[in-house]
Amino acid sequence: RRLVTAGVPTQQIHDYFPHLEIDADGQLIISPKAVSQLEEARRRHVVQYVAESGFFLFVLAACIAILWRGLHEEREVRHQQDNFLALVSHQFKTPLASLRLSVETLVKRQPPPDYAKQLANRMLEDLARLEGMVTKILDSARLDRGRVTFHDPRVELGAAVEQIAARLSELAQKHNVTLETDIPAGLAIHADPMAVDNVLRNLVENAIAATARKGGKVVVGAKQNRDGIDIIVTDNGVGFSEQDSQKLFEKFQRLETEEPLSSTSTGLGLFIVRRIMHFEHGKVSAASAGPGLGAVFTVTWPIATGSEGAVS
Repeated sequence: RRLVTAGVPTQQIHDYFPHLEIDADGQLIISPKAVSQLEEARRRHVVQYVAESGFFLFVLAACIAILWRGLHEEREVRHQQDNFLALVSHQFKTPLASLRLSVETLVKRQPPPDYAKQLANRMLEDLARLEGMVTKILDSARLDRGRVTFHDPRVELGAAVEQIAARLSELAQKHNVTLETDIPAGLAIHADPMAVDNVLRNLVENAIAATARKGGKVVVGAKQNRDGIDIIVTDNGVGFSEQDSQKLFEKFQRLETEEPLSSTSTGLGLFIVRRIMHFEHGKVSAASAGPGLGAVFTVTWPIATGSEGAVS
């Protein structure tokens, strides 16, 4: 305004202040073009700030979600490990206490031969129980780290199932469980014999443990389909809900049921089955009509068609 009053030419004033104009009345005004440019710049900045803020908020929310999920999973794993350690500690303590009692009886009291033989058999049972638990723990550790090598010779399924049934028949009788086999003749698979033995033994032991509280029936059957040969273990034990069907195969997992599992269950058997079937390129699944209504476990192996080989 002082420049206008001093008589400075309009063009010179415009050169000094490009955003100003002098109207017909000689008044200074901001040019509409400058106002439009300022509004456009303001809108661009608002959009930029909103976009950047939204992006950083999204990244922050994603990081919080990832951290929460990681902490939640770690808490679950720790909870499962604590339960597993408590369970295993109890199961180790029981046979060890029984062994100690039997040994002290033999050393201090010199019992009659018949009673001494009974104590010796009890000691053998306790040692077998301890050996089984240690074997499962070691197997789960090796399978979890992938430190296994499997071969795939031809395995006659009927003979393999009969061997498992013969070895576990005494355990089934002890828990008042009827163990039956129904394997069609001629069925064979290409699989590692030790893997087959491990899978079948764990499935049957799991079925006996699920049925042991009230006694019942466990049936091991098999059938051939397009994908391979299904080995089916059926029991009428404690069963489980549909949402628990996948949890069964997780490590350190033992489901809470109205009818508790046998105290000999470690919660590692089905995890070992799933890992073995992963390395054997097979499948495993579990189904139940609900708690208290029994369960059906199915493993599928490829049909034996080729020659011997090895996979690791």
